[in-house]
Amino acid sequence: MQIEPATAEDCHAVAQVHVESWQHAYKAFLPADYLASLSVSQRAAGWCRMVERFPKHLLLARSAGQVVGFVAFGASRDEGAPAGRAEVFAIYVKPGSWSAGVGQQLLPAALQQLRAEGYQSVSLWVIAGNERAIKFYERAGFVAEPQSRKQFELGGTTLEEVRYVRVTAA
Repeated sequence: MQIEPATAEDCHAVAQVHVESWQHAYKAFLPADYLASLSVSQRAAGWCRMVERFPKHLLLARSAGQVVGFVAFGASRDEGAPAGRAEVFAIYVKPGSWSAGVGQQLLPAALQQLRAEGYQSVSLWVIAGNERAIKFYERAGFVAEPQSRKQFELGGTTLEEVRYVRVTAA
């Protein structure tokens, strides 16, 4: 498996992974019609903007020439975040590659890049109850900040998310 920065040519494949992952990972949280309406072309446009603006902050995992996962990261977007805090915006793996170590290669690669850029800590947001993701992040050293819980609406459904944080050092 190769971990490498995404290029503009990869944006459609990244978007396909994104949509497929959402449709599987969030089916217990979001309505089926909302998940079915997710647009690969819209997501691809967003990922191309990310690659243009922050080319080193969208890494992908390629296996047998195919994109099987990705991680997007950068400076924390949280209001009041401490100086030196980064954020993992998204990390998704094709459902057919779950439990194959893809995420275990993507996340450390992102953390290494963030350390090189001088970030001391990193945060990410997880939908409350997404046990698969929570277990993955906790195994990677992330700790929940229970006081960070907040609600948001997506697809006509109210969800709750929790911020998880860890230092960037291995």
